Amino acid sequence: MLVQKYVDMLSQKSVIRTLSEFATARGKEIGYENVFDYTLGNPSVPVPDSVNETMIQLLRTKSSMEVHGYSPSLGITSVREKIAASLNKRFDMNYTADHIFMASGAAGALAHAFRLVTQPGDEVITFAPFFPEYHPYVDLTGAVLKVVPANVEDFQINFEAFTEMINEKTMAVLINTPNNPSGVVYSSKTLERLAQILTDKSKEYGHIIYLISDEPYREIVFTGVESPYVSKYYANTISCYSFSKSLSLPGERIGYVAVNPACEDAKKMVVMCGQISRGIGHNCPASLSQLAVAENLDVTADISVYETNKNLLYRELKELGFTCVEPGGTFYIFPKALEEDAKVFCEKALKYDLVLVPADSFGCPGYFRMSYCIDTEKVERSLEAIRKFVKENY
Repeated sequence: MLVQKYVDMLSQKSVIRTLSEFATARGKEIGYENVFDYTLGNPSVPVPDSVNETMIQLLRTKSSMEVHGYSPSLGITSVREKIAASLNKRFDMNYTADHIFMASGAAGALAHAFRLVTQPGDEVITFAPFFPEYHPYVDLTGAVLKVVPANVEDFQINFEAFTEMINEKTMAVLINTPNNPSGVVYSSKTLERLAQILTDKSKEYGHIIYLISDEPYREIVFTGVESPYVSKYYANTISCYSFSKSLSLPGERIGYVAVNPACEDAKKMVVMCGQISRGIGHNCPASLSQLAVAENLDVTADISVYETNKNLLYRELKELGFTCVEPGGTFYIFPKALEEDAKVFCEKALKYDLVLVPADSFGCPGYFRMSYCIDTEKVERSLEAIRKFVKENY
């Protein structure tokens, strides 16, 4: 007999994926270059040459076992050492290899983090707007995801609603900064206040409330924007990182868990990740990918393109009368729709071959997300379609 919860999920497909499939199908009809597809967060800029060159060099000089064999269950030790050293240099931390666990992207890192600190029935709190896949990530562990309503003024944390929601069943708080979908970067003031609340509530409830920081967009921060390193603010922080965005490597599925050395039982938690892998199949990410990223920790793809695209869209949307908080990073922008129902708004946009994502599943009805990791030339051409859509409908 099939498991019903997964059968039920077949009718709850990701709206992002559904609209992306529509864009692909429409592209076959009119040419994909004529479809203004703002759905998927799939990095558009090329992988740095150094990454490709590193991989070629590894394949030419290393043994087949080194580049194609299983890695140790916690990841290749030399890679973990280099990641720890890079984090220490950049953020004035004191990681060692013992605090790093290699994972299959940020999703794999999160899968381990949730299982490290929650059991079925425990609660994890996150903040709207949030990445919709957090629900299956958390809910399928047996824990329960609770969502704090958005602070739509600036998309920093809604602390009043948060303090009402946190309770003795809260075992972890999940944040994502820079944020998908809003593009907002949490300020140091926000992180300081969050850390104080978690410290106080941990004492009140008699157990640690962990901070799980989802950080795949950590490097994509725009000019003049401060992007604090979350683990500097709270000892019991588990950072979950991916190289998918910074190096344009989403298909390689490579990232890591970094447990703050100040966290209680930090080294034990990393060893536990190796045991968690036995049950969820995220064990031993590709050795070649691990070795390649370890040689490119201080490199990024040409992420300046994303700021160029942001500037174009933000300026145009504001001129057209949209309410929109200016993104501080990522490659997303999150305007309020020009009518109450964002689903209807986005359906109307399809007639102009504008494929936008309504934000109901992001915890913000009435808003929509645009993922602008596309060629700047295409962004520029889309502006006329946006103008026409707004003029003819609103």
